[in-house]
Amino acid sequence: MALLVTLLCSLAVSLLVGLYLVGAFRRRRPNEPPLDKGLIPWLGYALDFRKNSSEFLKRMQRKHGDIFTVLIGGYYFTFVMDPFCFGAIVKESRSKLDFEKFATELVVRVFGYQPVKASHKIIQLSSTKHLTGDGLIVMTQAMMDNLQKLMLFKLNSGEGERTWQEDGLFNYCYNIVFRAGYLALYGSEPYRGADDKEKANEHDRVQSDELFHEFRKYDLLFPRLAYAVLPPKDKIEAERLKRLFWRRLSVKNSRQKDNVSRWVSDQEQSLAENGVPEYMRDRFMFLLLWASQGNTGPASFWLLLYLMKNPEAMKAVKEEVDKVSRESGQEVKRGNPPINITKDMLNQTPVLDSALEETLRLTAAPILIRSILEDMTLKTDKGTEYTLRSGDRVALFPHASVQMDPEIHPEPHRFIYDRFLNPDGTKKTFYKDGKKLKYFNMPWGAGTSICPGRFFATNEMKLFVFLILSYYDLELLDGKEEVPPIDTSRWGFGMMQPIHDVRFRYRLRF
Repeated sequence: MALLVTLLCSLAVSLLVGLYLVGAFRRRRPNEPPLDKGLIPWLGYALDFRKNSSEFLKRMQRKHGDIFTVLIGGYYFTFVMDPFCFGAIVKESRSKLDFEKFATELVVRVFGYQPVKASHKIIQLSSTKHLTGDGLIVMTQAMMDNLQKLMLFKLNSGEGERTWQEDGLFNYCYNIVFRAGYLALYGSEPYRGADDKEKANEHDRVQSDELFHEFRKYDLLFPRLAYAVLPPKDKIEAERLKRLFWRRLSVKNSRQKDNVSRWVSDQEQSLAENGVPEYMRDRFMFLLLWASQGNTGPASFWLLLYLMKNPEAMKAVKEEVDKVSRESGQEVKRGNPPINITKDMLNQTPVLDSALEETLRLTAAPILIRSILEDMTLKTDKGTEYTLRSGDRVALFPHASVQMDPEIHPEPHRFIYDRFLNPDGTKKTFYKDGKKLKYFNMPWGAGTSICPGRFFATNEMKLFVFLILSYYDLELLDGKEEVPPIDTSRWGFGMMQPIHDVRFRYRLRF
């Protein structure tokens, strides 16, 4: 009898501990945001959130207001949908709000890379040095050279100059921008003498194309891999792809390349100086590739598609592109060398800038997450104070809270290429509730976790669009086809992707 009582007590204790761990006893404390745990212990709203994050958060906002706490997969997330509170969160000290803990868990799971303490600082310092200022000039030129290598190598060759070619627009844009960015960052095939140069260039074209197709396989697995819900067969494929990229991007192979960017080589060297073993630096190289090239191709697709679907926008951007080329003393003409688009030229394109920002407003949807390290108070613009609990996470989803807010951006689902420009060409100011907004579009994140490569990424996309509009005729095969819906499984991971491609055709103009 005593043994039975002991067993029953042990079971009761185990049950209570289990219920506690899955959050069954959590209650809302005074001054905390509204708490919604859902009906399923531990999981909470994980399935709803993963199915369609944007619709889920809008539903919670209608139910609870602009700030609320929900249970998602064993973690409590406080979502802040009030843009006037964004500054307090992104500027809060890392002793209270830290983004590295969540980021570390993600990169270990997705890339197999275990960050060291200095990793974030190394990335920030190298990006500041090589992806801004004079470093950005060098990287923009490298991107320009490689776009020419991929897009214009048949120029003036007489090889199928005026022949229409068909492709999926998403595949084409992603392919070209990824490959040019990869070659600009990770280097090219070495060659000896002018006779060997074209062979080396052809090797780069073939090898980068093969790499893109492997990258695309991994990219399709990425959302489920990040959520740790891959089925066994896909887990095996993900491991194969990771090992392929660790090998292809390895430090050893990098040393056999010419023109490796200082952004890549300096970071690898800094990690080595911090005691990171070579096999782990190989994994870091894969992380850098996805971080730098996983979003620019999809963004270029959306930008080009929106321009092709909006003749007025296409006309305005093409006129600006042609004007900048003429004023630089260059002309797109048979027999002329390819135009060289410089960083200074890209600084003279306010219409293209606005069209790109509008594209990012519509299709960039990162979720900004911070771990709450100690209890803290969040004060709203209206004076209400909320207590955020240590151990929880606080999150911003700007796509739903500001980018698609009709008060901030009227007709938010419509592409308006000059939305971000005043009539005189200056940048527009945005308001909500009659008050000026600082955070009205956040495709790059904000604060300490803002994308450090955003200036280079912007130039990558602008160079591609500038070049293709200068040299190619473009047509959608079905001009009446609607812009495809987005793949909702990718909410929170940066640029959204279409659920299907759009067929188009293209040819060199001469």
